[in-house]
Amino acid sequence: MRILRRNLTAYGFLCAALFCFTVFAWYPMVREFILSFQRTDLINPPEWVGLDNFKAAVADPAFGEAWLNTVEFTALALLCGYAVPFAVALVLNELRHARAYLRFVVYLPVMLPPIVAVLLFRWFYDPGPGLFNQILDFFHLPTLAWLDSSSTALISLVIVSTWMNMGSATLIYLAALQNIPPELYEAAELDGAGIVKRIRHVTIPQTRLILLLMLMLQIVATMQVFIEPYMLTGGGPENATVSVAYLMYQFAFSQMNYGQAGALGMMLMLALLVFAAFQLRTTREDQA
Repeated sequence: MRILRRNLTAYGFLCAALFCFTVFAWYPMVREFILSFQRTDLINPPEWVGLDNFKAAVADPAFGEAWLNTVEFTALALLCGYAVPFAVALVLNELRHARAYLRFVVYLPVMLPPIVAVLLFRWFYDPGPGLFNQILDFFHLPTLAWLDSSSTALISLVIVSTWMNMGSATLIYLAALQNIPPELYEAAELDGAGIVKRIRHVTIPQTRLILLLMLMLQIVATMQVFIEPYMLTGGGPENATVSVAYLMYQFAFSQMNYGQAGALGMMLMLALLVFAAFQLRTTREDQA
């Protein structure tokens, strides 16, 4: 009884967390699964239609473009949002002065509400008085139609996403770097290893697990990109930035086809589950 009383507070916090997960995570997923096999307008009783919603979602003209854009966005985000935070963490780890201040500067974008960060970049990308074009004009370089050209719109969204989210990844990498025994670096230096060889043979092997974990989290997060195309481009120009999550939004709230949106959501969830299972299995085999 005394043990139960002692852990009562912990059980209370656990129950609250389970309640939140049930209401805001697990129930919506179960509801989406059921909805994907129904035709409903949320007013009349739902009608079971089997796989019709999945067939309609696949037949939509924007379906292929949405998946292609999402995969391309994820690939570009890996080049920027995966590599850049690790490089920044390496630099911060080597600094001896102003490290705390620079950590705060790097993490600051994460503390901003996403909508604020996106609206800030909307002004940066403005073809007239926007900051980026003003910088290009200052150096007598040709200005760009950042969000209005299909050749630059997607990479512009990647830049926004990288800036908004790199702070968390940088601090995680920095924590992993600071856990590496300094004796390993000292031994590498005695063997004549330069900075590149130290990173290749000491830093990366010692942080391999966290790198693999962050890779999985990065892909899962970027495959669900929604805020950037919704706020900055509306999926344009010419569907160049339509993502799977944005197409789900269009199905549900523009076409009022909730079953079709649920079917597309189930496809995305299945793709992410397959990738996560493959990544975890690869990680376990690598550790064995």
